[in-house]
Amino acid sequence: MLLIAENLELELKAKLFRGFAETSRLSILEALRAQPLNVGELVQITELSQSNISNHLACLRDCGLVTNEQRGRYTYYRLTDDRIDGLLRMAEEVLSDVANGVYQCTRYERPTES
Repeated sequence: MLLIAENLELELKAKLFRGFAETSRLSILEALRAQPLNVGELVQITELSQSNISNHLACLRDCGLVTNEQRGRYTYYRLTDDRIDGLLRMAEEVLSDVANGVYQCTRYERPTES
């Protein structure tokens, strides 16, 4: 039973990190670190298309990484938890120490985006 629980935990961790593993989703999460933003503001900041932003926001919302609230005629999105910002900050700190190895790594090639 313990092995099943451990495997489930690993699966959930992997699923969480897939939310961070796609560049469009990561750019949205990075933009939302500073403040809640609406889709139009995210388009300006990330330079992604409105439909691309909307699709990725739906994914991030479904996975519990962002939440939204209606303000008049606009919907604003924000990170659901301050620890997400902390996780991104920690990733920056780790990356500053291992950036050369990550850059040269051939095992994690950038997937083609659909």
